[in-house]
Amino acid sequence: MSNISSSAPAIETRASALNPRTHLLLHGAIVPTLLRLAWPNILVMLAQASTGLIETWWVSHLGTDALAGMALVFPVFMMMQMLSGGAMGGGISSAIARALGAGQRADADALVLHAIIINGLLGLAFSVLVLAFGPSLYGALGGEGGSLEAALLYSNVVFAGTTLVWLMNAFASVIRGTGNMFVPSLAICLGVVLLIPLSPLLIFGFGPFPALGIAGAGLAVVLTTALTGVVLAWYVLAGRSLVRLRLARLRPALFNDILGVGAVGSISTLQTTLTVALTTALVGTAAGPDAIAGYGTGGRLEYLLVPLVFGLGAPLVALVGTNIGAGQQARALRIALIGGALAFAMTEAVGLAAAIWPTAWLGLFGDNPRMLETGAAYLRSVGPAYGFFGLGLALYFASQGAGRLFWPLLAGLLRMLIAVGGGWVVLRMTGSLGWLFAALSLALVVYGLTLVAAVASGAWFRRQGPARNRGDRGGLLATRSPAAPALDPGA
Repeated sequence: MSNISSSAPAIETRASALNPRTHLLLHGAIVPTLLRLAWPNILVMLAQASTGLIETWWVSHLGTDALAGMALVFPVFMMMQMLSGGAMGGGISSAIARALGAGQRADADALVLHAIIINGLLGLAFSVLVLAFGPSLYGALGGEGGSLEAALLYSNVVFAGTTLVWLMNAFASVIRGTGNMFVPSLAICLGVVLLIPLSPLLIFGFGPFPALGIAGAGLAVVLTTALTGVVLAWYVLAGRSLVRLRLARLRPALFNDILGVGAVGSISTLQTTLTVALTTALVGTAAGPDAIAGYGTGGRLEYLLVPLVFGLGAPLVALVGTNIGAGQQARALRIALIGGALAFAMTEAVGLAAAIWPTAWLGLFGDNPRMLETGAAYLRSVGPAYGFFGLGLALYFASQGAGRLFWPLLAGLLRMLIAVGGGWVVLRMTGSLGWLFAALSLALVVYGLTLVAAVASGAWFRRQGPARNRGDRGGLLATRSPAAPALDPGA
């Protein structure tokens, strides 16, 4: 890697040569820039969440077994989405952002091919594993009888096409890494618009279309994902993106640059999903399928916060990563904390509303008394802690941009231990789901506070020692000399 001169003229020349979008990430006012990048993502994530709710509402018309079956599959499907779009996707966006911030355009282009290979292979592996072990997995989560049958019907269709989800998210993450949030959002909106009529059409049938039941809901997801992926792939392959797909020699360093963030992020994602899966099993063991439906429906709102915060998180990856690559550490830290505060306010508002009016949410999906009772107890206890979940999740995305994921990993472990271990203990001692939900609430508070304390204290930069202005690209590829000054340190 070439060193960058520390002279003022060299800095000015490099800054003037930056792509306007990269220049905005490095020098734009933080709050307006963050909101400008976030609003397309937030709108599209809200649209996605709405269609997810619509799909669940349609499935609820098939009965409690179908609703419980979807609740069993939902954590696994969301884990796959979070792994492909959030964890590995964050690694892709972070690597590209840091390369662009450090002025390494050739590396940024080469990372596109590496990203497609990584996500394609992981998508294929994920599909094979879920199709092979789905019956055992959903049975372990409490599925039985009709609910297990419904879960398998939905899961087998969705996960047969899961490689398409991974490839779609690879292309979306490549584009987001350049600071372009609008194009991925627009493509996803196209899929959303198609899913709204396609899902009930395939579930209930109409004219020449047969009624496929819950399997039709899965098929609608696969078809709309394929369309979205085609649009994003065309945008990159046609050369319209800031970075382009080029045939290049495969380099272990570039694979490591993505996997160094994505693999650790995947562990964090697995922690989150394992926490939900194990607590679902605790609820099912203690109270049966109707309670699973209630907890799953209530917990679905918590999971829907993930794409909502991702609306802020994707810009945080690009903003923090680009500034870290350029050596602007103080600015990167301010961006992270501001983004965390915005995420806290947004998710806390959702959580308080759900705690005050739980049946407004739960009643959309059924009127089974046991389902409503369990779901309401969950939302009243855990909803007020949603803000801390949003805070921690936003700082997780910011940590991806910085290439520093130790603290998100530790915070996720603490959350899992409190939620699952503590929840099991209080459930054994009291037999009350209310105490289990209290443990889940405490776990979210600890998760958020641990991350904000670590990031605010400068934990990202402690290992770098005296070389405070080095662009480290996640600690894997050094792209700036220790003597190179930061651009716009006071921005």
